[in-house]
Amino acid sequence: MQLPQPYNFELDAVAGWLTHARRVASPNCDDRPPGVRPTLLVVHGISLPPGEFGGPWIDALFTNQLPADGHPYFAGIAALRVSAHALIRRDGEVVQYVPFHRRAWHAGQSQWQGRERCNDFSIGIELEGTDASAYEAVQYTALARLIARLCRAYPTLSPDRLVGHSDVAPGRKSDPGIAFDWPLLRGRVRFELEVAPR
Repeated sequence: MQLPQPYNFELDAVAGWLTHARRVASPNCDDRPPGVRPTLLVVHGISLPPGEFGGPWIDALFTNQLPADGHPYFAGIAALRVSAHALIRRDGEVVQYVPFHRRAWHAGQSQWQGRERCNDFSIGIELEGTDASAYEAVQYTALARLIARLCRAYPTLSPDRLVGHSDVAPGRKSDPGIAFDWPLLRGRVRFELEVAPR
């Protein structure tokens, strides 16, 4: 599936920002530990309020502007200081919050293959969706393209090191959920890396 031209983004590996992505800088980030490079890609799912799509609330959460009285659910999360490197909305729009070489606060208490604090060494990508509802085809296309760009820009990354939030925080997190099609994503990533023009 071809994405609209504005989402045919490229990645400036030095600055850590995508071109042709909407940029909403989050304060919820910091430097990775000295000498640590991203080696893991973590896929998340998010919707605010839960089960509702669209609206300004994800941007508001990641920029500490979520109104506690804006929805009953918001009262319990408005004080959180969280972020992700990027979000892919239902229509394929890509929003970036944190430069990829910096540490976004997306995984929380987490571990992968015996290594704790996954935020230190991972890139977190959110998809607008829920655990049980199908994600949109254009989201898989945008996600695969983003992963391919990241793997080309950061040689420490690989599509073999691609996991869900539920994999790094089992029992605590369930996203991106049972509706997420991992074989579809992996096939799209292979296409982007092997066939698609660079």
